[in-house]
Amino acid sequence: MKCLIVEDDFISRRILTELLSSYCECDIAVNGEEAVTSFRLAHEGKRPYDLICMDIMMPDVDGVEALKTIRRLEVDMAIPSEYEVKVIMTTALDDPRTVINSYYKGGATSYLVKPVSKQKLVRELRALGLLT
Repeated sequence: MKCLIVEDDFISRRILTELLSSYCECDIAVNGEEAVTSFRLAHEGKRPYDLICMDIMMPDVDGVEALKTIRRLEVDMAIPSEYEVKVIMTTALDDPRTVINSYYKGGATSYLVKPVSKQKLVRELRALGLLT
């Protein structure tokens, strides 16, 4: 499995990398712009991501905008919906508005509130069919 971790905070990036590295090959992006570029390059290289873990609040291009762009790219690339990348949005905010904007309007597959524990992450990966 191939994963892209999109997180502007160094500690959060490190934690997610440690949690995911035993399950998948992890790449890193530090903002939404890098996430979109990494997503596009992975598809061009015929090694697309199975999972993207993306922070919502980032400078410049935030996670919600990056996700909307990634979903538009998938449409432009004619990727069938069953092959869309699974996207888990992560945030320190646990309010309904954030959930609606990222999960429902943004096209996220799932949503986790920080701090992300190994138990919560593994449960989500299993629910998404990425782990057996």
